[in-house]
Amino acid sequence: MQHAIRAITLDLDDTLWPFAPIGERIETALHAWFEAHSPLTAARFPIEEMRALRLQVHAEHPEHAHDLGLLRRLTIQRALRDSGGDIALADAAHACFFRERNRVDFYDDALEGLARLARLRPLAGLTNGNADLAAVGIDAHFAFNLSACQHGVPKPDPGIFHAACARLGLAPHEVLHVGDHPHIDVAGAAAAGLRTCWIDRGDHAWPDELPPADLHVHTLTALADWLDALPEDPPT
Repeated sequence: MQHAIRAITLDLDDTLWPFAPIGERIETALHAWFEAHSPLTAARFPIEEMRALRLQVHAEHPEHAHDLGLLRRLTIQRALRDSGGDIALADAAHACFFRERNRVDFYDDALEGLARLARLRPLAGLTNGNADLAAVGIDAHFAFNLSACQHGVPKPDPGIFHAACARLGLAPHEVLHVGDHPHIDVAGAAAAGLRTCWIDRGDHAWPDELPPADLHVHTLTALADWLDALPEDPPT
């Protein structure tokens, strides 16, 4: 690359772990929780109905699109209220959600690659999701995690990329953003002036209308190999 890479911002969901299994576990665990603690709610909102309710709540509150945790809490509260359950159970139900949300199955390369990257460059999480790095158990690798909830606007808005660069104390061209989504991660980061790496987990075809990412890898270990091979003092 033309410029030195001084730090890395890293997407989380579908970059370090697949999200689909987490979403399924959340639905199953929440339904079991409601069966045990609010049977009326479980009967009124089986998994398919709860999923539809969550989509409805999202549609009704576009102003909270950046805060998925709040939207989940609003969904739980609505389900309890509409089923005649006890609204005071919302906190405990949300705690069940939080546990499952942060029980992840890493891609095979992720933990090794993450540890290597953290030794090579400062890392910052940059996510539209609501994973908690401490609860997941990988916070020691990161300087910080900036979520759309914290920033107020999700990727691909350039503001969240610029905010991460500001916290790193670096210009955008000195930061490499790594993510799986061609539009949200790669095109968003490029528009904000960052260098880009598409980690291709096989979930997305590269859109014809987008220019390629600066780097294209399939694993975090491959990215670490690339960084290892850079000159020790690359040009600024």
